[in-house]
Amino acid sequence: MSDRSARNGADGTIRVKLVRSTIGKPKDQAATVRSLGLRKLHQTVELPDTPSVRGMVNKVRHLLNVEGAE
Repeated sequence: MSDRSARNGADGTIRVKLVRSTIGKPKDQAATVRSLGLRKLHQTVELPDTPSVRGMVNKVRHLLNVEGAE
């Protein structure tokens, strides 16, 4: 088993939950949240654990809860 699969489950995904609203935030942050597939508060999506997804999550980390990531 590789290090990545040991850290993030067998399928190499992370779970992201929107916990803060994008109202009043810059448009690029709202667009990033939408591109992650999050439309409503408290919605959770499962995304592949790739560098591009990690970068988007990092950009709006103050609005999200992330599970399965170290």
